[in-house]
Amino acid sequence: MASVDLRDELLCSICLNTFTDPVTLRCGHNFCRVCIDQVLNTQDWFGVYSCPECRAEFQERPALQRNINLHNVAEHSLSTEPHQEKVTGICCTYCIHSPVTAVKSCLMCEASLCDNHLRVHTKSAEHVLTEPSTSLENRKCSVHKKILEYYCTKDAACICVSCSLAGEHRGHRVEMLDEASEKKKEKLRNVLQKLTIKREKTEERVKNLEEHMRKTQEKATREGKRVAALFIDIRGWLDDLEKKVQSDIARQEEQMSLSLSDMIQKLEIKKDELYRYIRHIEELCNMTDPLTVLQEPDTGDLCEPEEEEGDEDIGGHDGGDQGGGLILHISHSLSDIIRDINVAFYLQDPADIFLDVNTAANDILISDDLKTASYTCLLKSAKRFQDFLVISSSSFSSGRHYWDVEVSKSIWWKVGVGYSSMDRRGQQSYSGDNNKSWCLQGELWNSNQYSAIHASKVIRLPYNVFVTKVRIYVDYEAGQLSFYNLCDPIRHLHTFSATFTEPLHATLCVYEDCIRITN
Repeated sequence: MASVDLRDELLCSICLNTFTDPVTLRCGHNFCRVCIDQVLNTQDWFGVYSCPECRAEFQERPALQRNINLHNVAEHSLSTEPHQEKVTGICCTYCIHSPVTAVKSCLMCEASLCDNHLRVHTKSAEHVLTEPSTSLENRKCSVHKKILEYYCTKDAACICVSCSLAGEHRGHRVEMLDEASEKKKEKLRNVLQKLTIKREKTEERVKNLEEHMRKTQEKATREGKRVAALFIDIRGWLDDLEKKVQSDIARQEEQMSLSLSDMIQKLEIKKDELYRYIRHIEELCNMTDPLTVLQEPDTGDLCEPEEEEGDEDIGGHDGGDQGGGLILHISHSLSDIIRDINVAFYLQDPADIFLDVNTAANDILISDDLKTASYTCLLKSAKRFQDFLVISSSSFSSGRHYWDVEVSKSIWWKVGVGYSSMDRRGQQSYSGDNNKSWCLQGELWNSNQYSAIHASKVIRLPYNVFVTKVRIYVDYEAGQLSFYNLCDPIRHLHTFSATFTEPLHATLCVYEDCIRITN
């Protein structure tokens, strides 16, 4: 008992804990240094200081004297104080000297019990034991103070026996708590199952979106590398173009210098001859002997106007026309580079091309999604083309458009554009064999030979590569139709220049197997 009183003397009256670095005021009371400093700081606003223990006042902030003896006693008390096992959870109601964890709670007694007190607790049925709880009053009826044993299905409320017999729930259908709980659990299980399915779908969506994001990042990385490679090529093209133009300028300058040097040399000789003639004539004019003057040959022909040699050549070597030609060549080269960049990295979406079944040739079968043309046999129709050809149902008469066609499965194909007014029969109905259509033709049986065709004029392309996918790019206002091989990097195959006068339709020709619009 004395040790307990002694420990009380070692408690700070501010924080109620054992002293830490104790200090003493002039009135004799002790406090933790941190605690009394905080109190005095709050009193700075009032200008008057007082002891929290005895209320003794000080006109000036009191000096704090360290209490060494009390500090040593407090340290010794802390080192010798027995360590109690930390109790977690709900404590036993009847263990008042030291906290002990409770294992059960009695609804009747409204008390929590440890193992020892549970052994001596009454086993009566009225004393219902549950898991340890701090809200035991919620397990009893607020009106009759009896244990909640039933569930009113009408009011969805837990009630006691008195509520069911004489209370406001009299006559209502009731169930035992366990029975009602099982029914609710069954509903919760159904909800849980639905929520689990919904969660799984959500997780699947998240997984798909993450996969999409990963693919997007990979695509962005690939596109970034392609852009870097493209601009390296562009810088190479510009360097080569600069070298070529500088070489042309140097060559022209050299040719011009040689020509002008030759002309200057001839004129210098002519100038010297004229000086000699002038001096001779001056001498004749100064002679006094008439006979000598008259015997000299006549020099009148020297004053006759003569054609100035080299004037036209000088005009032809002034460099004006050649400079304009070089600038035009540079402009065309840069335009080609910009066009290739525009096609390789086109920002807008591709054209949504669908094939027109009514125009498909008798030997062309169109897929259900109107994207694939296959070689086969169909019923004849007046609107159909004679052989191999089908055009798109939609058209465009302005703007820039592109679409891609997979051609790797066919040994002969044509892709391009044309007017809907093309003939449906005869030689003029073939794509490229009239002035209303333009196409790129691939012949795998002919050593991968590719040709550009318009108005029956065939341009053989100097490429011997295997083309698997073709990009068709149209700039209607500029009158340009370009074809690209979608390899890595994209290779430009051919460009038509024309003045388009009617709406353009996409055209496909196929022999053996199929070709497909991929976008």
